[in-house]
Amino acid sequence: MSISGRKVVVVMPAYNAEQTLRATLEDIPADLVDHTILVDDASADGTARLSRELGLETIVHPANRGYGANQKTCYRAALERGADIVAMLHPDYQYTPRLLRAMCSMVAEADYDLVLGSRILVGSALEGGMPLYKYVSNRFLTLFENLCLGCKLSEYHTGYRVFNRRILEAIDFDKFSDDFIFDNQMLAEAILRSFRIGEISCPARYFADASSISFSRSCRYGLGVLGVSLNGLRRRLTRRTASNSPPPQTAEPKEEPS
Repeated sequence: MSISGRKVVVVMPAYNAEQTLRATLEDIPADLVDHTILVDDASADGTARLSRELGLETIVHPANRGYGANQKTCYRAALERGADIVAMLHPDYQYTPRLLRAMCSMVAEADYDLVLGSRILVGSALEGGMPLYKYVSNRFLTLFENLCLGCKLSEYHTGYRVFNRRILEAIDFDKFSDDFIFDNQMLAEAILRSFRIGEISCPARYFADASSISFSRSCRYGLGVLGVSLNGLRRRLTRRTASNSPPPQTAEPKEEPS
């Protein structure tokens, strides 16, 4: 197991994923992954029980803490287990686990810090069942973020991500939100700190058991993205202003009269 001698840990932030967990796990390349951790955010179904039955390390939040808080637990646990590469895979079977090898290889062998599974690059997000309003908002928010952050990503809103250990150690992710905007804050911070980011085409499935946030929460998320983007633009402009400022003038000492 592992890839290029790097320990690969898959983390699964889970909430009510009992119906899709087994199918997700069966598609993970068994010869690639050294360890798998599922963090159950106080699901109402049997997610945690099934996770243990399937042999996964299972961490359970006693109360629902939110998607961002779930990821924080995932990443801390993976780092504590000595992961060199941390792959976040949703257990709702929306993203195909079969791309893990390619994504992990980009980190292990091409030295990327972060690799994103993009639903947009493949050009079939709508065919896969993405609601039209989500597709339109995805394109608008991505354009806005690219302009604000000075980047050219195809999308910022995918939940399929593979991290080099060093990026998780360098970014203080505990300071970010416990809600869905956490993903966006992490990606913006990685861009602003010039970490190397790659993308790979990833078809996604939308079906009844796949997790999805409501329209009202999507709107709140969108407003959060605008805030993250504008904050990133402010940081970029502040840096540019500081770099263009002339160095402070040092007054030459006056000669004492003889």
